[in-house]
Amino acid sequence: MNCEKCQELLGDFLDDAMSDADRASFNRHLEECLPCYNVHAELNSIVSFCCEHRGEYDAPPNERALWLRIRNTVESEYARSANQTSAERAQRKSFVKHFWGRSWQLSFAQMMMAVIAIVVFASLTTILSLRGLKNSSESATDLNSTGSQSFAMAGANNASKDFGVRDNVWQQQQIKFLTEVVEQRKGHWNPQVRADFERNLNLLDETVNESLQRLSVHPHDDVTEEMLNAALNDKMQLLKEFSDL
Repeated sequence: MNCEKCQELLGDFLDDAMSDADRASFNRHLEECLPCYNVHAELNSIVSFCCEHRGEYDAPPNERALWLRIRNTVESEYARSANQTSAERAQRKSFVKHFWGRSWQLSFAQMMMAVIAIVVFASLTTILSLRGLKNSSESATDLNSTGSQSFAMAGANNASKDFGVRDNVWQQQQIKFLTEVVEQRKGHWNPQVRADFERNLNLLDETVNESLQRLSVHPHDDVTEEMLNAALNDKMQLLKEFSDL
């Protein structure tokens, strides 16, 4: 049952004229929809009060017209609440749709510009928080837990001793946690969302692979180190956004 059908049954509820099937559907909907439940509670309070105090007050000149005004007021409040809820849902869907339509395919020049913008903030925060992990020479092996086999390259452990080890540890931990969350929720996605996610993740993994390969040959290449750090940050952001879906 949707909110519109529930609104149509409010009159039958007030008149106690519901069928058993409608009453069962009506009650199930109230358990799932907070706005409808609040309207039901208000109407139930009004009806209960009227039943308890029947005969204590003089009847209005036009009792039917007064009751219709009360009912119209309650229904208008209910409709306004339902429209507000629908608008909030539509706004969220619009944001998610906009995110799905984003393009993660960047040229090398565009990627370098993004790296320069991202690495300034990312490097400062990670270096300050991980200053005590300078000697973690084996930390690069944890890249296997990010959900991509690209981190299992033979030269990764040797290269990790020379480039950005302390910057990658926190990223690896976050990526590992977010990957586990995404794997748990991936089964509830529709095929389009899953395809978009896999495509974007593969693009980022390719960037990580290329950076690792370059660093295995030129371990002191600052530009490649920044590209790797930025790619890991982008992957972490991608996993974080999709973990909320």
